[in-house]
Amino acid sequence: MVWITGELSNFRVPSSGHWYFTLKDDSTQLRAAMFVNRNRYMRMKPKDGMQVLIRGKVTLYEARSDFQIIAEHVEEAGEGALRRAFEALLKKFDAEGLTAVSRKRALPAVPKRVAVITSATGAALQDMLSIWRRRYPLIEVVVLDVAVQGNAAEPQILAALARIPEVHPDLVIITRGGGSLEDLWAFNLESVARALAACTVPTISAIGHEIDTAITDYVADLRAPTPSAAAELSTPHRTELSRQLAGLELTLASIFQRRLQLRRASLDHLRSRLVSPFAQLQQWMQRADDLAHRAQLAMGHALKTANRQLNDQSRALIRQHPQRRLDQARDQLVRLQARSTSSLTQRLQLLNSSLGGLARTLDALSPLHTVTRGYSILTDSDGHALTRTTELRIGQRVRARMQDGEADLLVEGVTRAKE
Repeated sequence: MVWITGELSNFRVPSSGHWYFTLKDDSTQLRAAMFVNRNRYMRMKPKDGMQVLIRGKVTLYEARSDFQIIAEHVEEAGEGALRRAFEALLKKFDAEGLTAVSRKRALPAVPKRVAVITSATGAALQDMLSIWRRRYPLIEVVVLDVAVQGNAAEPQILAALARIPEVHPDLVIITRGGGSLEDLWAFNLESVARALAACTVPTISAIGHEIDTAITDYVADLRAPTPSAAAELSTPHRTELSRQLAGLELTLASIFQRRLQLRRASLDHLRSRLVSPFAQLQQWMQRADDLAHRAQLAMGHALKTANRQLNDQSRALIRQHPQRRLDQARDQLVRLQARSTSSLTQRLQLLNSSLGGLARTLDALSPLHTVTRGYSILTDSDGHALTRTTELRIGQRVRARMQDGEADLLVEGVTRAKE
């Protein structure tokens, strides 16, 4: 699919209704054809000398071996800039996912209130109201009057979309009648399209006639080809509703009838199982006597078991009486005391014998025996025994220990023995 611009010439329309013409510029020309299934939707009437912008597919006409373009859409070349802006914004929204089918919401089956954003004086609104009065007169319509073209259209449409939360509709329809691309441009603005995409309730866009397409058609939850089609798509027909209600009434009656039959069968079953209260009371009384007898037998058996266990425990307790253990401990204490006394006596005797031997040994080694034989013991002033002449100095005072006392001496001379 390509876009081609040029001057239109040799325009002709045969009885088939197809359009055949030539596009040319200063140096080249290209044959073109637009079949009736597409040109019937064109608002413009082509004529020779007109500068046009064509969208179509380049093909080969084999009969003449000519390249040609099969046109899908024709517009005056002055709309080209707007068309390119349209395509660029649509591509941007595609990339962001705003036109994705997955984000389209289902419309309410039976809306109670619908908000219509359009011109209150336009023919589009009157057509929609006429259809609703005929198809579904119960719907409540809230008209948010806006300018649908010109400089005032954008701020008014944005303000109307901002009021949607306070109106509380089940459905929002943004619409207007047909016109040129310039007339419809308010519905191709990015701000309007984003505000419509952000609407919190399902939306329908119905801009112009079937051949017209606006950016809002792509971001809305549903595109309607005309305002009248939007009115029909938004509500069910009252005849269809009547048929549905009749079907639901029959279904409901059938369900109630089936439930009633089930309840009756259940009641009959419960009635067959119902027992006389007196007979039931007799059963309970007999059951109570049986339980009392079983309880008495169980209590007697439990008492016997408890008495037997008590006797066994009493005998075991007697066997474990502490008096026997006390007597055994007392006998063992007497034996231990006797053994301890005997052991201590023997130990004292051994210690006395050892002490006597040590005393005799000490006495035999005591220097006092030497003193008694006429010898004396010399000590220095600190009481250390002096045994060698090398320990004496001239003028030193020493003490002599003799048999009957001590004497302080002064060393006046020292004579050493020869080795």
